[in-house]
Amino acid sequence: MVKSLITTQKLCKTFSKGGQQQHVLKNMDLDIYEGDFTVIMGSSGSGKSTLLYALSGMDKPTLGEIRFAGREISKLSHDQLALFRRDHCGFVFQQIYLLDNMSVLDNVLAAGLLQARKKKAVAEKAKELLKRVGLAEEAWGKFPSQLSGGEAQRAGIVRALIHEPDIVFADEPTGALNSASSMAVLDILTEINAGGQSMVMVTHDLKSALRGSRILYLRDGIVCGKLALGRYSAAAGAEDGLAARAGASAGGSTDGSTVTRTEDGTVAGDDSSRLERLNRFLAEMGW
Repeated sequence: MVKSLITTQKLCKTFSKGGQQQHVLKNMDLDIYEGDFTVIMGSSGSGKSTLLYALSGMDKPTLGEIRFAGREISKLSHDQLALFRRDHCGFVFQQIYLLDNMSVLDNVLAAGLLQARKKKAVAEKAKELLKRVGLAEEAWGKFPSQLSGGEAQRAGIVRALIHEPDIVFADEPTGALNSASSMAVLDILTEINAGGQSMVMVTHDLKSALRGSRILYLRDGIVCGKLALGRYSAAAGAEDGLAARAGASAGGSTDGSTVTRTEDGTVAGDDSSRLERLNRFLAEMGW
């Protein structure tokens, strides 16, 4: 049975601007399921990022309830929410927030040591993850300014994963990347989700949305449509999918063939039929 990780009830978020009340999220009831790759879409100003910030504890709702694994987080203090995010959430943003005065490896270690874990264990985990996302050892000692956009985002993904979060929140993670780097980052996120990692991603990009197992479409602060796509998987035929895809994005080759599977693991169709379903859904939503 699919288990809810996050549940909201009558979730509302209101901002005051120029003496006017702007109701960005309106009485929203929804579930985010364990192991799902949930994609949030909608036009500009529909409330996508506001919803992500509320679900992740980065911002508090005006009204309503948010439960994370049965625990109500909507009424936690700001300090309690900071601890909640540290222990349970990973974040990947369009703007890559790496510390400029620290190397790639030290950036990852700094995030991993926030939970008072042993440095040796964190260092071993960091190196394992950096290899998995295809960052060569010569990049580990570089500063963020010396990295390409794709390399920096891979480092950002590792930093989001180093403390083994219950869920990863990604806000337009490919928005500032070129096509090749975007595909590499999407491959990494897809493989991470295939390993059981729960994920929520905000995007306006079709290629990114195709990687989701479930699409939520927002309009004027309301979830007005849902689409179950099933899990996306790449038919790469490699023992280590992450490393293989990272290598391909750096100049290797891959046939790029994909299949999609339903929640019970059966094949649902190829990439073109998945895209057709998504396009039809978005057309119905008026996207």
